Amino acid sequence: VQLQASGGGLVQPGGSLRLSCTASGFTLDTYAIGWFRQAPGKEREWVSCLSSSDGNIYYADSVKGRFTGTRENGKNTVYLQMNSLKPEDTAVYYCAAYIAYSECLDGPLDAGHFGLWGQGTQVTVSS
Repeated sequence: VQLQASGGGLVQPGGSLRLSCTASGFTLDTYAIGWFRQAPGKEREWVSCLSSSDGNIYYADSVKGRFTGTRENGKNTVYLQMNSLKPEDTAVYYCAAYIAYSECLDGPLDAGHFGLWGQGTQVTVSS
């Protein structure tokens, strides 16, 4: 029972990537899902949270207007579309289930309130 992030890669500044978060062993649509990232030498940083049913999606100020989260419950998958990428977006990206509440709250959110972490996916933004 875990979540798995995928879709990372190397992209030039200004480019785009779409990350996927797929659940195995449970139904993802019953959970609010958070995206986090961790750059080398830095703490894990909250990026976005997608509610399970109230339709709310929240973003960190650093990615607001550039990143968009969507859910595709039929595929048991959540996506993070990342546009206008910057070198400072370089990090390992993770998704996790919000176990503290059934719906998202506006951030920044504490990684300690999330569970079912899987392996992250590396995003590198560089020319």
